[in-house]
Amino acid sequence: MKAPILACIFDLDGVIVDTAKYHFLAWQRLAREMDISFTEADNEQLKGVSRVESLRIILEMGQIQLEEAQFEAKMAQKNEWFLEYIYQMSPDEVLPGVQAFLDELKAHHIRIALGSASKNALTILNQIKMRDYFEVIVDGNLITAAKPNPQVFLKAAEGLGIAPENCVVFEDAEKGVEAAHRGQMRAIGVGAPEILGEAELVIPGFAHFSLSDLNPLTH
Repeated sequence: MKAPILACIFDLDGVIVDTAKYHFLAWQRLAREMDISFTEADNEQLKGVSRVESLRIILEMGQIQLEEAQFEAKMAQKNEWFLEYIYQMSPDEVLPGVQAFLDELKAHHIRIALGSASKNALTILNQIKMRDYFEVIVDGNLITAAKPNPQVFLKAAEGLGIAPENCVVFEDAEKGVEAAHRGQMRAIGVGAPEILGEAELVIPGFAHFSLSDLNPLTH
């Protein structure tokens, strides 16, 4: 028998809601301004990565170097454009099955936390009316190390008062799955098996997912 699951920790982007499209649009707009080609395929490199590291990746693509002040200005500009998009979000953008699964976790007294690299996690949760589902929210404002460092998930577990081995992480990014494992947690990949194959279980989404589907992770 493996340790029982007492808590579920969720990434935000691509798991609870698809803000990835808004990140892509904002990064593409910024890249275009610097005459850098940035495609949806390029955007895959940014999944689960901090804003600072994301900008570094884009600058490398264009072989551009910026002074620190310019770098900060570019990050601020990207975030301003991203916020324009997310302030138009509504609850109907919550991914299928997510709310029903969270309701089921609550009904069975499974603790719920959010572990996201996004510095806008609270804004997004408020826009989609899901803030109250999460006992603990650890976002990009509270961490100093990006995934695959497990800091974001370890802080979430600590906030819940639950041991890492009793937590399962839901992630859509390869680096997020790695972060969960580095933190001694089990991981469920939400998305493509060819990308998330290191997870204990990979699901296409929450539309047909229920608490009983976690049973193989405890045996």
